[in-house]
Amino acid sequence: MKKLVIILFIYSLGGDIEAKKMIIKMATLAPEGTEWYGLLAEMGQRWQEVTNGEIRLRIYPGGVVGDERDMIRKIRIGQIHGAAISAEGLTEVNPQYTFCFIPMFFQSYEDIDYVRDSLKKDLLSGAEKNGFKVLTMVDVGWVYWFTKEPIYIPNDLKKQKIFTWAGDYKTGKLWDQAGFNSIPLAVPDVHSGLQTGLINAMAFPPIFVLANQYFGITSHMLDMKWGILTAAIVIDQKIWNRIKSEYQDKMLKIADDIGREHQLNNREDADKAVDVMKEYGLQVNTPSIEQVKEWESIVESMYPLIRGNVVNAEVFDRVIKMNGQLPSRR
Repeated sequence: MKKLVIILFIYSLGGDIEAKKMIIKMATLAPEGTEWYGLLAEMGQRWQEVTNGEIRLRIYPGGVVGDERDMIRKIRIGQIHGAAISAEGLTEVNPQYTFCFIPMFFQSYEDIDYVRDSLKKDLLSGAEKNGFKVLTMVDVGWVYWFTKEPIYIPNDLKKQKIFTWAGDYKTGKLWDQAGFNSIPLAVPDVHSGLQTGLINAMAFPPIFVLANQYFGITSHMLDMKWGILTAAIVIDQKIWNRIKSEYQDKMLKIADDIGREHQLNNREDADKAVDVMKEYGLQVNTPSIEQVKEWESIVESMYPLIRGNVVNAEVFDRVIKMNGQLPSRR
């Protein structure tokens, strides 16, 4: 009888110990083996160390739980707890993250740092009001046009079938109104879309194109900064609030430190990704000054369509007012 009592006591004690452990399920579109995945893996390892094993991270890579909008929806219903997402998914967390969707506005890393730092307080607080804690916020590279056939001017792009994010109906409508041909797809379906010819043009950072081997089909890159892709690691605020406060501080610092390190490395490695793809046949096409001005002209003509539709009206106005203050324009 004594043995039974002891066994039951040990079993219940073990259950209590196990109950203290929290497994945080986090999703990302980044494939396993990429630097962005490695960032999450390192963060999870360091979280486990500073929380004495009480917090563990389980990563779902490569879009296995769906596109970024799917991730946010699944966080809200409790199927997963967090995600490493780009600005596309972040707009579901806080519409102000659309600040980086103004084409050709940012032309230097100093520009994006200046604007993001100016908006940071509102970006973070807005996310918290919607139930999300932002652990770190970084950029993941300049966005360029990758196409199957070479393009130099807007009319060249109008002949292509452009990838747009599934569920982002406003951007799709914007492209269509401006005379372009947009095709909405979930990111996990991009590769098959390229293979079948459903799409043949897309705007992504080179590192993402290299990691997913898209350049085998979209073998032409327009050497013109179209935009900057901002990303963040977010977690359900309810889950975050269940973590001990002394752990929160340590975990937040780890996430921020790793994010900053990743951003620095990413900025240095962006050109290397292009060089690697060039070795395997990528053609980099440089537009003339006149051709760039043609792009700038059509982008500015689209501002009335962008403001309040693709980009939150209030944040659009704030960012445009910063134009003369940007480091690249001083």
